[in-house]
Amino acid sequence: MIQKFDKRNKDIKVWINGKLLHRDHAKISVFDSAVQGGDAVWEGIRVYKSRIFCFEEHLNRLVESAKSMAFTNIPCLIEVRNAVFSTLEANRMEDDAHIRLTLTRGEKITSGMNPVLNQFGCSLIVLAEWKPPIFYGKDLCLVTSSIRRNSPLCLDSKIHHANLINNILAKIEANHAGADDALMLDLDGFVAETNSTNIFMIKDGVLITPFAKACLPGITRGLIFQICKKNKFPILEQDLSVTQLYNADEVFTTGTMGELARVNEIDKRKIENKGEVFRKIQTLFRELTEKKGERLPF
Repeated sequence: MIQKFDKRNKDIKVWINGKLLHRDHAKISVFDSAVQGGDAVWEGIRVYKSRIFCFEEHLNRLVESAKSMAFTNIPCLIEVRNAVFSTLEANRMEDDAHIRLTLTRGEKITSGMNPVLNQFGCSLIVLAEWKPPIFYGKDLCLVTSSIRRNSPLCLDSKIHHANLINNILAKIEANHAGADDALMLDLDGFVAETNSTNIFMIKDGVLITPFAKACLPGITRGLIFQICKKNKFPILEQDLSVTQLYNADEVFTTGTMGELARVNEIDKRKIENKGEVFRKIQTLFRELTEKKGERLPF
């Protein structure tokens, strides 16, 4: 799935450390930790009909990731919230928008790896764009990647960090294979997630998703559990092999950028998608996007 430039974003304003700048002038220092080592945390957030969807959950995860990375002088939630509101208002974005919220360790006094070189506090970047869900109306083709998802032994995926080389290498493989995304396994060979989303399968009416060991327990993933519990859809977590996905009744992915997207092919193998459970879950999710979230103050 190739995203194209949206002309509506030609003159957007980007928030960087308290200033709203035209996209052409929105820059950070070459001494910033995000440039020096991908030393940052981030969130992707959507806006639906004057509401920021799951705003509180995303902000909490941003701060928890920053704390896990031992950032100092983390901005308070009120400051981050106001920065997001100001950015959306400046761009007159009330619907069909996506926010890339990034918090870096900040600028260093000189180049280097050691966090003691960061003596100016964090850098906050709010990039809001007009952007519909990237997989809207599309069935996905996946290919299993040779790149393994990080184990907590290597790098804990519960930290929503901006060092995404692992995912990018898997995405490169998917691009070369002509697939939409890559299916990533953990170090034991079980399914973890795709390079950009969580994954679910449905078998005999039961939703199954991998344990959140080598994957981010996504916010959209969590909403699927809530939807299933409320509507009495059986759901469980377990180790899943790729073979089980091949034989699933239905397979779908979840994420902020892609919402819920059906998978119809993995490694050139067709998924039957013979049930209707996915469509029911998708409808219930869309209903949530219409009423859940924090209303914009402008």
